[in-house]
Amino acid sequence: MHTNNFIDFLNASKNQYFAAKNLEALLVAQGYKELKSTEAFTLDGEKFFLRLDDTGILAVNIGADADRFNIVGSHTDSPAFRIKANPVMKKEGCVLLNTEVYGGPIYSTWLDRPLSIAGRVSVLEEGHVVMKHVDFEKPVCTIPSLAIHMNRDVNKGFELNPQTHLLPLVGMDHEGMTETVLLEQVAALVGGEILDYDLYLYDTQPADRIGFNEELIQCGRQDNLFMAYTSLIAFLEAGDHTAINVFLATDNEEVGSTSYAGADSPVLGRLLERLALALGKDRDEYLAMIERSFLISADAAHAVHPSYPEAADPTNRPRLGAGPVIKYAANRAYTSDAYSAGRFIHYCNLANVPYQTYHNRSDKKGGSTIGPISTSQIAIHSVDIGMSTLGMHACRELTGAKDVDYFIDVFKVFYEEN
Repeated sequence: MHTNNFIDFLNASKNQYFAAKNLEALLVAQGYKELKSTEAFTLDGEKFFLRLDDTGILAVNIGADADRFNIVGSHTDSPAFRIKANPVMKKEGCVLLNTEVYGGPIYSTWLDRPLSIAGRVSVLEEGHVVMKHVDFEKPVCTIPSLAIHMNRDVNKGFELNPQTHLLPLVGMDHEGMTETVLLEQVAALVGGEILDYDLYLYDTQPADRIGFNEELIQCGRQDNLFMAYTSLIAFLEAGDHTAINVFLATDNEEVGSTSYAGADSPVLGRLLERLALALGKDRDEYLAMIERSFLISADAAHAVHPSYPEAADPTNRPRLGAGPVIKYAANRAYTSDAYSAGRFIHYCNLANVPYQTYHNRSDKKGGSTIGPISTSQIAIHSVDIGMSTLGMHACRELTGAKDVDYFIDVFKVFYEEN
């Protein structure tokens, strides 16, 4: 059931705006009340959530003791192509949209696919600027590749230029294709005059179960909606606990987290302190709570690739669907150490969930995630973990279906810690 529900969540979450909206809907359905960061916190209960700039979510469930924070952090954004301002370009009888790269997508995986457009727009209503979600919900563009007859060496490797080779085609040039055609199409969907927009391309092919036994999940955006979804379900299903359980889904991890809703922002520490003050704690007590707290930074991890086995570390070789992956890096690109990883291993053992370990090859530089970024903003013990993935940052990524339940089970043990 969890796996099928996750697939439904993926299909409904076209980008970070829709992901945050769908995460919020799950919280509201379970009785969570919204706190507004612009107003004083009044805690008449124990279940609350806050929006982080319409693209992230912070939710809390206040335990019986409330002397620390147990946090699982993830992110809502994924690599994609963002539509620029004044995007309409007419070339050779075709109409293209001018885009820029968001994050680090694998360019070639976006070619020759039915693509659509979704995001948010600002409109003026009764003298106020309001935000609305928009989704074309059907294929409206594609990025055509160059025929092999015109590039005989394409299968030997070809460098795609994002400004010239990766622009989506939305149709043929005719009288109706004006310079404002995108705004006209968006306005027809949401109503009103569009002031500005944050619009991204997305693959319209739904998530699929792959394999003779359907043990794999293929879809884009699993980095990092896999972790956002499983940590929220565990957060919602967790039983009695003594900590203040925190679900955190930030934005803009793929481009450095430097935004209001990103991990490289003081917003997390500021909101947690306000919660502590609303519970009657003073600042010294809040800082002591942080010292007792723990953060699980949950993001995608690389699985060993059967066609490129040499790309993996010789002794740390995670497999698809074989349990959570603990990520280590001597350069502290990941926060895991013997203490924090030991705690997570303990949670896995309690949940009867297998775990795996990951290091980059010593001759390759790996990526990073919200763990070290968050701990630079708020001093807290942290471990970096993730689900094993093939094709990370491709238009369609591959993960193991068993891992959905594995992660929910281990996150529940963490959230139920006494």
